[in-house]
Amino acid sequence: MKDQRHAPLHTPTGGHEARGVAALIAPDILDLLDSDPASIPAETEEMHPADLADVAEALPRDRVAQLLSALSADRAAGVLEYLDEDLRSEILETMTTRQAAELVTQMTPDERADVLEELEEETAGDILSEIPKQEREETERLLAYEPESAGGLMTTEFVSVAENTRVEEALAAVRRIARGGRREAMHAIYATDQEGRLKGVMSLHELLAAPDGALVSEIAWEEVVTVPPDMDREEVARLTSNYDLVILPVVDSAHRIIGVVTVDDVIDALVEEHTEDVQRFGGMEALDEPYMQIGFAAMIKKRGGWLAVLLIGEMLTASVMQGFEMELNKALVLTIFIPLIISSGGNSGSQATSLIIRAMALGEVRLRDWWRVALRELPSGLVLGAILGILGVIRIVVWQQLWPGTYGEHYLLVAAVVGIALLGVVTFGSLAGSMLPFVLRRIGFDPASASAPFVATLVDVTGLVIYFYAAAFLLQGTLL
Repeated sequence: MKDQRHAPLHTPTGGHEARGVAALIAPDILDLLDSDPASIPAETEEMHPADLADVAEALPRDRVAQLLSALSADRAAGVLEYLDEDLRSEILETMTTRQAAELVTQMTPDERADVLEELEEETAGDILSEIPKQEREETERLLAYEPESAGGLMTTEFVSVAENTRVEEALAAVRRIARGGRREAMHAIYATDQEGRLKGVMSLHELLAAPDGALVSEIAWEEVVTVPPDMDREEVARLTSNYDLVILPVVDSAHRIIGVVTVDDVIDALVEEHTEDVQRFGGMEALDEPYMQIGFAAMIKKRGGWLAVLLIGEMLTASVMQGFEMELNKALVLTIFIPLIISSGGNSGSQATSLIIRAMALGEVRLRDWWRVALRELPSGLVLGAILGILGVIRIVVWQQLWPGTYGEHYLLVAAVVGIALLGVVTFGSLAGSMLPFVLRRIGFDPASASAPFVATLVDVTGLVIYFYAAAFLLQGTLL
């Protein structure tokens, strides 16, 4: 190994590249842990905590705690915030309660609450009891909120000054706060009255540029977008996006500011929310852990239940076909187009479901808009069904001309059956797929549960019914 004192370890940020470089640096860190652990802080001082966390995850699991012990408590806490959740919990549970409490105390309030929430209740309680009183009370307040709410996302590290404070005094106060310790949200300064009620907001730049002698109330913006602590994180994300906010204040019923949600926490929440929605939309329960870390039994449980439900649904398809068994035996040509019919209906239903679920997530569509959606999807389904129906008819006619006798002498009637069935199935699929998310939300379920496989199964059954009844009506007295 080269003399690292003259070449401090560092790794660039950047996803897969950073993790690849981290794997190369990990052996050097192991050598330092064995030979000179006291030099690790100096050798890694230029590394971002996220990059050092990547290095830690590349080490043998039993050496990660040793690496953290070699760092200062503040630096180790920063690395701990970026570690994989399972590894972080494992590390904290192997430490003494006092060691774990020392690290957790140095974390930002929201991260501290998140970490403790991941631990076993008894372990979290022991660590919490060792945390200094101020941080303990702060953490307990945050733990009282639901994790998926604004209160569960917020941090209590924000900067506020009294509205009747002069600019020079406010600047001095902000400097004291910044020098006194970590403040996650220094981008905005909030003006409050004597009771702590939020009265305005200004950026740090606006405060620096304000004329001497001016009052904070004279330069602060009075129109402030706020959220209550019980607001769902998806709505918090929507407001943050709509108003291009970096920080969103959380206020109580008396309009007192109790915390702020920062954009990095919003992004984390969105990634988690979208991951859950995508997994549900694939026809399964959302995973509680990363794919490569979830246990085999848990994976089977998450996927098996929905597969069983979908299988039962598909059994209805077999029942429909069995009910028309005599007709199928008389006109076997009808079986050729069964995959075409059911796939077209399922595809149109999945399209509609995807559009409505996403529109709901973005706040473009609300529960009361169901009839407006139906009025849009009905003509859309008719036009799309007509397009596919015409294509189906053309396909049958062309094949008949190229290979005479393929569909028998009544091929035009067969083409008409397929065309009409496609018109009906696609229309029904579009309408059913668009309405299902509204039904699920109305009864209290996540609209994302209207997964593509679930919609396809629903439309498969109805599609076959439409197809066979169309055939029975048009082909009666000819093929049937």
